[in-house]
Amino acid sequence: MNEDLREKIQTLAQWLYESRYTVVFTGAGISTDSGLPDFRGPDGVWTRRDEGLPPKPVGKPWKSVEPNIGHKAIVELQKLGKLKFLISQNVDNLHLKSGILDELLAELHGNIVKLRCTRCQNTIEQAAGQTICKCGGSLVSSVVDFGQSLPEKDLTLSFEHSRKSDLFIVAGSSLVVTPAADMPKEALSSGARLVIINKGETPFDIYAHLRFYENISEVLPRAVKKLKRLMGLFE
Repeated sequence: MNEDLREKIQTLAQWLYESRYTVVFTGAGISTDSGLPDFRGPDGVWTRRDEGLPPKPVGKPWKSVEPNIGHKAIVELQKLGKLKFLISQNVDNLHLKSGILDELLAELHGNIVKLRCTRCQNTIEQAAGQTICKCGGSLVSSVVDFGQSLPEKDLTLSFEHSRKSDLFIVAGSSLVVTPAADMPKEALSSGARLVIINKGETPFDIYAHLRFYENISEVLPRAVKKLKRLMGLFE
């Protein structure tokens, strides 16, 4: 690891240590180390489409994909009491699978293993085998398709927590899909430090207080390890 990256990771750890309200925002880039494609990376779904290529095949069913060390680093922040809220654009269920508490997570684009009620908007596991919600509404896939509105509750919570944050960490998102990508703007307007970990460029790069172009798995787990040392928790 070069000295510049080491210093930046140390800075991130220090900011995590100082933070009273850390919010993490994830996109498809956090799941690439689990074998899932991103969207705008060199081999991403939209990149390949624009080049006239089909999506890169995934070696196994999405439901059998496991969380990677990037997901687990966020769970560590939760265990340390440093994660106030997690906003995700992903539908892959890997955050919940990794151990993130449901009440700390907003899944803006839904979840492949959950159904959503068309009336009350509550979600339940597909595995429950229900087609009708207890309120009487119909249960449909929770995954948000293009042109559909984002789930109102998750969107409202995301804006609320973004405004409360003093440290806002973007991990694996190109930040071009709105309204999800408006969250960093809310955080910045409230005076939060903005950290972006993403291989590709984003419209918010010029506003970031700390910018990483490395893999999330190279940055977050190391920052959490250094955070533990700052907290006096030695491994």
